[in-house]
Amino acid sequence: MISKQKKAIFFALLAAVLYAINSPFSKLMLDKIPATMMAAFLYLGAGIGLAIMGIVRRATGRSEKELPLTKKELPYTVGMVVLDIAAPIFLMIGLTMTTAANASLLNNFEIVATSIIALAIFKETISKRLWLAIALVTVSSIILSFEDMSSLSFSLGSIFVLLACVCWGFENNCTRMLSSKNPLEIVVIKGFGSGIGSLVIAFVTGESLPSLIFIFCALLLGFVAYGLSIYFYIYAQRDLGAAKTSAYYAAAPFVGAGLSLLIFRELPSISYIVALVIMLAGTYFASSDTPKAD
Repeated sequence: MISKQKKAIFFALLAAVLYAINSPFSKLMLDKIPATMMAAFLYLGAGIGLAIMGIVRRATGRSEKELPLTKKELPYTVGMVVLDIAAPIFLMIGLTMTTAANASLLNNFEIVATSIIALAIFKETISKRLWLAIALVTVSSIILSFEDMSSLSFSLGSIFVLLACVCWGFENNCTRMLSSKNPLEIVVIKGFGSGIGSLVIAFVTGESLPSLIFIFCALLLGFVAYGLSIYFYIYAQRDLGAAKTSAYYAAAPFVGAGLSLLIFRELPSISYIVALVIMLAGTYFASSDTPKAD
């Protein structure tokens, strides 16, 4: 069982690293692609990429025997798709108003949202270490959410990123209820459902299609940062649960923040450095809260 848990932890960390490239590279493309359209292409890229992966695996005889989704899981499947329409739209809007490094670090609030929802609705156990982690991440998120600490004015961009985290917190718990089913099928449904839904919203709100090269880049980013990341995340949830998987997944914001600082040459503020230190402490307590072997 210990080796199984180590494998799950590896999948959670791999999912985190793959997702980490989302904020900085999405920020680069948001000058060319409208926010809702960008969210649509990211999920469509995940759906298309994983669908092709499934076809290749079946053709080469490498497909694994997995349980298919049934009508029993329909409420969680619908919830997953709807929340995955809202979350990336909020994140893309937030990225247009705040720095990529700030948005990356704020993504750690997903730990708080996922854990509290897992406790309140799905009765998952939260240890003292995880409670401490939740408190530290919350304090750090509050610091990052203020545009000017001297006047205590909220950053609207940060609020949108936090809204995305809350949506993903609910979505993580919906996905947890599906984690025993075929991960590839889940990501394909998630990708096409959320992608098409976001695309409809983009057209209704008057957003226009970008050039083909940017569409291709967004689809490719979606396949890696959303498709493969979610695929490994679901495998991790099978043995770790929603709260603990999100704790290991907390590595993503730090990788994303580091990439953002390098790509955009952003000089971090004093409040950002303070928030980073607090966030690191919170992430340490969250990730060191390892599940007990049976």
